[in-house]
Amino acid sequence: VKCSYSMFTVYWKQICICADLFLIRCLLFSFAAINYDFVRRVGQKYFVSYKERDSFSRAVEFCSQQGLDLALPQNEEENIALTQFFGDVYKEAWINVNNKKAEGNFEADMNNQPLTFTKWGEGQPDKSIEATGCTMLSENGVWRVTHECFLNAYIICQL
Repeated sequence: VKCSYSMFTVYWKQICICADLFLIRCLLFSFAAINYDFVRRVGQKYFVSYKERDSFSRAVEFCSQQGLDLALPQNEEENIALTQFFGDVYKEAWINVNNKKAEGNFEADMNNQPLTFTKWGEGQPDKSIEATGCTMLSENGVWRVTHECFLNAYIICQL
């Protein structure tokens, strides 16, 4: 199947506009020029990173500027793939869980879609967090909410 595309530069990224199922193939063609330090494919999803670390708000902004979303594993296979990213020292990455508490839990992504997969660590999500908290994925694959959204954690984006 032939994929037609037009290219233009936005935020140091070439974007390829394609039809339906071939979008990922064209986007990956564009990524060849970007040179990510980390790229993992799981099913139809790709996780990419420059191995940058920053605050939660900067992580969301950074992925958005790339035309991507902050990573959010939808199953155990994706969760494991993200843990393969970590280096020797820093062992946490931000994930795309809504930072606004709803009915006592963190139960939606940043687009307010319900979470279909979670891997909360023991005692998580932290009930002591009043209204706002950010979610990190740790090296052992468990999720935890922190009120310290200013911490530097890895930024992993997805498409």
